[in-house]
Amino acid sequence: MRIRGQIGDWPVDLTIELEPAEWAQLGRQLEVPVVAEGASIATPASPRQDDGQWTAAREVLRQAGQMNGPELLDRLEQLVGSTSGGKRLMVRLRHSPNVLVKAGETSSIYLWKED
Repeated sequence: MRIRGQIGDWPVDLTIELEPAEWAQLGRQLEVPVVAEGASIATPASPRQDDGQWTAAREVLRQAGQMNGPELLDRLEQLVGSTSGGKRLMVRLRHSPNVLVKAGETSSIYLWKED
């Protein structure tokens, strides 16, 4: 498999070689269980588990009014207890209709805007 493209100004040319057994193992991990015909798919009755964190993340930015990216990430990491969780919340904030993201000199500035 060959992947070509760019990350910013840097060209990327990556070749991944797998043995047939490795491809088979990868395929087993991607298999989706078959749902019997006529069976209903259960939908969760409760809201998403991270809705409380999402609400808290929105409140952090709303109360501050505006924050630079690193400062916001630090606050979100403290809120959820992990860097990856903080980054997920930042992405959600970036795409929220209540948030405006502007380019600052060294980092993005996240601004809360009311409905």
